[in-house]
Amino acid sequence: MNGAFLFLPLPLGEGRGEGQQVKRRVAVSVLTLWLLVANAADLEVRAQGGRVTREEALAAVFPGAVVEAERVFLTERQMEEIAEIAGVEIESALVARYVATLGDTVLGRAYPDTHVVRTKRESLLISLEADGSVRRVDVTAFLEPRDYLAAEPWLRQYDGRPLDDDLALQRAIRPIAGATLTANATNAAVRRVLATDQVLEAARTEPVTRCR
Repeated sequence: MNGAFLFLPLPLGEGRGEGQQVKRRVAVSVLTLWLLVANAADLEVRAQGGRVTREEALAAVFPGAVVEAERVFLTERQMEEIAEIAGVEIESALVARYVATLGDTVLGRAYPDTHVVRTKRESLLISLEADGSVRRVDVTAFLEPRDYLAAEPWLRQYDGRPLDDDLALQRAIRPIAGATLTANATNAAVRRVLATDQVLEAARTEPVTRCR
């Protein structure tokens, strides 16, 4: 719309004062719509730059979807399986995740992962496609100096990636000059989330054995 205002012609018989009110109402409505569109675009940009809340990032990653929060407690066997698949440590049996749906269709899932980079914490929101590959990685909190923050183009390396042996630094993922610890922590988090999702989704689709 480029900020343009729309003015409607006045119906016959209306006075000048009423016509001005109609013009003002239409102009305000168009301006409001333009601001809403601009705000949605701004959310998308901010989500990719790591300066958003978790809720804003979810809205940008899964626009128009219904997002429901879940908490899952892993069994000891599941934790061992995830650690083996991911090749990284699993610290907690409690998993928080979000499931995004549109109607009866699952669009994807998202997992927050908080970990220590050097001496302070970083929080990522790792969003996945329905097939379990990475949809996007967003930084929602970073307490280390900004010099060590992973840039948005670097994070986009994970887009579309599944969990495999190539999901590693010096392979499919380029390192970060001067921020090796950030790169290692991020890659470990992505592998951990992908493995967790793989195990949880496999458990969800396993047939239930019923006792007779």
